[in-house]
Amino acid sequence: MASAQTLLDVLRSHSKVDCDTFDHEVARDLGPFVDCTSNQLRELIGIDDQKQAIAYGELARLDADGGALHAELISSAVAYAQSHHAQHGGVGLAELAVEVMMVKLALRIVPYLTGYSHIQTNPMYSYHKDKTIENAKRIVAIFKDLDPKYDPKRVCIKIPATWEGMQACRELEKQGIATLATTMFCLEQAALASHAGCTYIAPYINELRVHFDETYVDENKAFGFCGAAQRFYEKTGSRTQVLPASLTSIQEVMMLAGAHHITVSPPLLKKLSETPANPWEGDTGSVFQGAEGSFADYSAIVDDESAWRLAFTRSANGQSEGKIIQAINIFCEKQEKLEELVSAQK
Repeated sequence: MASAQTLLDVLRSHSKVDCDTFDHEVARDLGPFVDCTSNQLRELIGIDDQKQAIAYGELARLDADGGALHAELISSAVAYAQSHHAQHGGVGLAELAVEVMMVKLALRIVPYLTGYSHIQTNPMYSYHKDKTIENAKRIVAIFKDLDPKYDPKRVCIKIPATWEGMQACRELEKQGIATLATTMFCLEQAALASHAGCTYIAPYINELRVHFDETYVDENKAFGFCGAAQRFYEKTGSRTQVLPASLTSIQEVMMLAGAHHITVSPPLLKKLSETPANPWEGDTGSVFQGAEGSFADYSAIVDDESAWRLAFTRSANGQSEGKIIQAINIFCEKQEKLEELVSAQK
């Protein structure tokens, strides 16, 4: 007798589903998935813990026996960084070790993917085009070195959607490296990402703060922007795909059924896999339903840095820029802590 259809089955019938985790057991049990979009900060220092109860000095989440879950991976990454540091001139040893750790985490989950492994660049380079490009190419080189059999064209580099970040995306895409413009909050960013040739954008439905402050609720969720971005891309014939992220409930996930891609965290994947599709009285796919609507002409700003920056600053009366500033600050704080932890292991 066939098993009953679940909400995860329904979601997969509407969108390409990506896993927002490097936990290979989750991918094995609920996959296969298309892409893996997770952020190394979450996996190594407990970014999902809203109260941040896991002290950063522990370096890793604990396993069932109370040991450091990623102890061997971390020590081997540090050893690799020490032995290969000289060939990557200009990058700090701790920074290099962090990059190696995220590639090692990504490679563990590759057997359960059909598409890309997404790796995020150092958020400290959010406003530096050249360093972002160097960082991205170094990540691809580490993939090649750690697993020569893995196709480097299956690496997608996640880059904050600043002006500099998206100019880096433009150059990387020209060199055959796939990119995702992350921390995306408005059509000004989406139009520039398309102009730059990004493979994906990641609209944050909830601003990043919701994952750290359990008392905080985003009162301006980006469902409208997400739907508008996908309609804009379809209307303009853009190759860029919409991949919504930062979701907090299965209700939010199902509202986004019909997105080109969607990335879902382990707790929500589990709930979706356990929830019968019938009866489901919640919303399914409403974000992408309704009239197409009209769009502003962004052609005058996507080649003009000053004009684009002003338009971005004024978007939603400054809310869009405020949200990316908040996200970059959070990511930079976690990057600093990770590098401190790695330095303590040397």
